[in-house]
Amino acid sequence: MSFWNRRRGIDDATAAHGAQRAQLRRSLGWPHLVALGVGGIVGTGIYTLTGEAAALAGPAAMLSFLIAGAVCACAALAYAEMATMIPVAGSAYTYSYAVIGEGWAWIVGWSLILEYTLVCSVVAVGWGGYASGLIHQAQLPIPEALMHAPGAGGVIDLPAIFIALAVAALLMLGTRESARVNLVLVIVKIVALAGFVAFCAPAFDAAHFSPFMPHGFAAHEVDGVKMGVMAAASIIFFAFYGFDAISTASEEARNPGRDLTIGIVGSMLICVLIYMAVAASAIGAQPVASFAKSAEPLAQILRLLDHPKAAALIGGAAVVALPTVIMVFMYGQSRVFFAMARDGLLPQRLAAVSAKRGVPVAVTLLTGVIAATLAGFMPLSRIVALANAGTLCAFIATAASMMILRIREPQRQRRFRTPWWPLIGTVAIVGCLYLFSSLPAETLHFFLIWNALGLLIYLFWARHRSALAPS
Repeated sequence: MSFWNRRRGIDDATAAHGAQRAQLRRSLGWPHLVALGVGGIVGTGIYTLTGEAAALAGPAAMLSFLIAGAVCACAALAYAEMATMIPVAGSAYTYSYAVIGEGWAWIVGWSLILEYTLVCSVVAVGWGGYASGLIHQAQLPIPEALMHAPGAGGVIDLPAIFIALAVAALLMLGTRESARVNLVLVIVKIVALAGFVAFCAPAFDAAHFSPFMPHGFAAHEVDGVKMGVMAAASIIFFAFYGFDAISTASEEARNPGRDLTIGIVGSMLICVLIYMAVAASAIGAQPVASFAKSAEPLAQILRLLDHPKAAALIGGAAVVALPTVIMVFMYGQSRVFFAMARDGLLPQRLAAVSAKRGVPVAVTLLTGVIAATLAGFMPLSRIVALANAGTLCAFIATAASMMILRIREPQRQRRFRTPWWPLIGTVAIVGCLYLFSSLPAETLHFFLIWNALGLLIYLFWARHRSALAPS
């Protein structure tokens, strides 16, 4: 089983490669990376999952946001250290390959494929929900069955399919071009959320926070549904990750040591402040029951506050700005595919980079088609938790890689050093394991099935074609 533990090594992973090894173009500065992080983090989670979190935890959803954010912050610090040490495409997959071994790297990469593809689908469905609301307001003659997936009472979600393919087309134009579009849309998104907070402030009522924790703290089942603060945290955890996509841009950062650190840590700090302000405003402005089941909770709250025009603007901002999340995660997915293909663990034609645009066009198109297909036929609630499982696996692997390297190679140069690394690494791993155990049982079963399938592919195909396989 030596193939299971064979490692590429940090020096080999970061070495300059010859012309025969596909490389991405370094074209991104730290403003692009901060925008990439904020664009990935602030999205469907705050626009659509606020209601789901409130339904599971009541006003204590505030605490759920705080717990999920704290775990993500610890993981973000580990990512910052690893990304600056190994500034090449692949994120947690690449770190695991260099530190732990190929077999484990495959599991992490396979989980990242699950995470990024499903996140793209989740956000496309969320965008479709807001787009459908605007379509209804405009009274356009589009059948309801064509705006919802089968599990949501329709036949196909055409708005979700449209946006997934449109974002894929934009990414194929080039990394810098899509990064500029992302930066503009991120500004639109932040301005819209600031407007939401401003409209909610006059209606703030502290009585809406009592009882604060109606469903308890620990995750427990009620009528087949996991309830409580930790159950909500395991779902809205989705609202915080996105910074990990920055690490997939390592190979395209102009100054990796500086730009990646600012991008990862800076975007997390900005987004934690935004989330806490929006969540407090939402719960303070309206009783939880009034928006807990809404597909567009922020717009719903503004309508209840008798601000129909502001609600329409929030919906419009979501329609305009949510594609930034799809863009970020589809970008990350294509880079993970690219890294695995370059290492021989996936078909190497997927590692082909356009000489003109400097991006992996084929794998970006493949990612867009898969995301569009899932978004068109799967309901939001079942996709979210499964994406979380893949993310938690990647976070655990990155934190573990950081800790292993601190012990194995303490003298290796680190451009960013995780403070109190034993504590931060442990909190990240234990926190992620606890959140993982709080996921719905169905999600855990699907995740195990996904990885069992992945292991079969690795054992019978990928390990023999690996760049490290004996010739």
